[in-house]
Amino acid sequence: MKFDTPATARNPIDQQKVIGRPHDRIDGPAKVTGTAPYAYERNAMAPDAAYGWIVGSAIASGRITAIDSRDALAAPGVLKVVTYENAGRIGKAKAHTAAMLAGPKVEHYDQAVALVVAETFEQARDAAKLVRVHYAQDKPSADLAGARGSAVKPKSGTPDTAVGDFAGAFAKAAVTIDQTYTTPDHSHAMMEPHATIAAWDGDRLTLWTSNQMIDWATRDMAETLLIPKDKIRVDSPFIGGGFGGKLWVRADAVMAALGARAIGRPVKVALARPQIMNMTTHRPATIQRIRLGAGKDGRIDAIAHEVWSGDLPGGGVETAANATRLLYRGDHRLTSHRLATLTLGEGNAMRAPGEAVGLLALEVAMDELAETLNMDPVQLRIVNDIQHDPEAGPTRPFSSRKLVECLTIGADRFGWSKRNPKPGQVRDGRWLIGMGMASAFRDNITMDSAARVGVDARGIVTVETDMTDIGTGTYTILAQTAAEMLGVPLDRVTVKLGDSRFPVSAGSGGQWGANSSTAGVYAACMTLRARLAQQAGFNADASFADGRITAGNRSVTLAEAAGPSGTVVTDKIEFGDLGKKYAQATFGSHFAEVGVDAATGEIRVRRMGGAFAAGRILNPKSARSQVIGAMAMGIGAALMEDAVPDHRFGYFVNHDMAEYHVPVHADIPQQDVFFVEELDEKSSPMKAKGVGELGICGAGAAIANAVYNACGLRIRDYPLTLDKVIAGMA
Repeated sequence: MKFDTPATARNPIDQQKVIGRPHDRIDGPAKVTGTAPYAYERNAMAPDAAYGWIVGSAIASGRITAIDSRDALAAPGVLKVVTYENAGRIGKAKAHTAAMLAGPKVEHYDQAVALVVAETFEQARDAAKLVRVHYAQDKPSADLAGARGSAVKPKSGTPDTAVGDFAGAFAKAAVTIDQTYTTPDHSHAMMEPHATIAAWDGDRLTLWTSNQMIDWATRDMAETLLIPKDKIRVDSPFIGGGFGGKLWVRADAVMAALGARAIGRPVKVALARPQIMNMTTHRPATIQRIRLGAGKDGRIDAIAHEVWSGDLPGGGVETAANATRLLYRGDHRLTSHRLATLTLGEGNAMRAPGEAVGLLALEVAMDELAETLNMDPVQLRIVNDIQHDPEAGPTRPFSSRKLVECLTIGADRFGWSKRNPKPGQVRDGRWLIGMGMASAFRDNITMDSAARVGVDARGIVTVETDMTDIGTGTYTILAQTAAEMLGVPLDRVTVKLGDSRFPVSAGSGGQWGANSSTAGVYAACMTLRARLAQQAGFNADASFADGRITAGNRSVTLAEAAGPSGTVVTDKIEFGDLGKKYAQATFGSHFAEVGVDAATGEIRVRRMGGAFAAGRILNPKSARSQVIGAMAMGIGAALMEDAVPDHRFGYFVNHDMAEYHVPVHADIPQQDVFFVEELDEKSSPMKAKGVGELGICGAGAAIANAVYNACGLRIRDYPLTLDKVIAGMA
């Protein structure tokens, strides 16, 4: 099904009998009772699996000169030690910045150098300590600030944009802001670690793993193992969080496959928590310079956002300036991204890549501009709203844009009018109280997505697609879509996900999953509706409701129309060029109230609120969960998350949950989420948009702005930790 013209008003989804309703998750009971099978628990699939433990590199850059595995091989229960010397010929997937198995070249600290395979987990873990790896070490590079001067313009993507005469307009502006902000490296820190069980049957490989993008996984494994893609099956029905860290297969999958091939039986591998931060991907640190030039009325005429980030050779930039390209007006504009070479682990996507950290800077700069103008921060954003792409001009309008509504509704619900704009004026005992706000913005990306939908002789609807559920509620919204389209109750729909034998979906990432995958199910259901109506002898105007197909005075059940053998169809949504004709994005507003202890500098978030516009909200209950979870990550980015690199040795020092701090229950306050009513017929036939990443975008900046309002400290170096507050208050 091609989607190259806006969705019509006569759309079965618009009935909203099932879709758009706050249904409980259909996979909820399995998860809370422990019966949902996660990757490392798929024991029934490979009951004779051996255990693997990965040995990581002890250096960040250099070469392996020798590997001595004799003591490990002599240890009790050990079956094999797999290294680059005996793994056979392997390649590197195009999507991987570094090889999943080092040797002889070492590209980053904790890069896999060996896999010890043993009969038990404990035997593999203990024997791994006996593997002796000798290196010729090169000097690592782990300091972004130090490497900033050698950063280069990336060869791919669109690193730079320029419109008008920024330098001239900035020089003439009545009011200017020119500040630099920094954000640290972040770890995904998902609940479930990377884990895989691998089994070979002849030349065919099956991976029971934890992965967000099933088709990418089979592609990358084929390119790594140098075997045909159709020889690989990936199965990942339940995923305990990913946040982008499981978009691509990692060393657990590759090493499990190599280990299983080496010993001729299944092997299971899970990364230990301390291995994840250096062995897998992370969100890169950034240095961001923002310049704003405005008139005394607050209207921005000149806006520039320059970004520096680092990655391994061949890696990519953190696209932190992308939101600035679309969020506010300004006839004279400039954005740039520069990439430094670092030997930390691979920098790559983490929830809302680009916008999440870009808005930590831009939205604080906007607060600083509002203060300089003596203007309300909400009003400043309203006067700089724009209904078309500010770089492309009026020929590319937004498909829908309700930022102003989000700002006004969010402010009203939060009680923003009660804010004292002068910092340090409100106290609650020893606590200095402040309010802050920020806009939220995230691109609306769509991806082609396919599904197989069938009705059996009992009238049961089954949906099959390789789409994944990373805790987002995918099972439920796909079931809601099929139930709505075919006119059946939700409990008459079965959804099967995460298997590469199913049609290729959009996958989970970039906030595109829900909108794109439901559109894929919509397309398949439209084809199935036509097939069932034809088989029942109806014309195209037949209606589907209450498990029946009706046209005129005739009515048959779905089961009767499907026939004794059932009816199954496969179709896909193919997105055309509407995303080029129209700027597509999601919008929102964040509001935060914080307390800063006047004696200790401790910061506590007291309450948060926000209003968000993201097209049709497919399931308000699960969508709210997505937004409040993203807000929680915003608290982490603002106040605590900081992967600290050791510049001498080139690795993240605080590589476990004891020292890489994330928010816990005690850190999360009352959170109010309001969805502004919106349908975007140019986004998809669902008239929806993504919402899973919007909630993190701007949340941390609202907290930083609230801290300033509370105590008068403008901290531009994230996170806002105690030491920085105390130093400023002193």
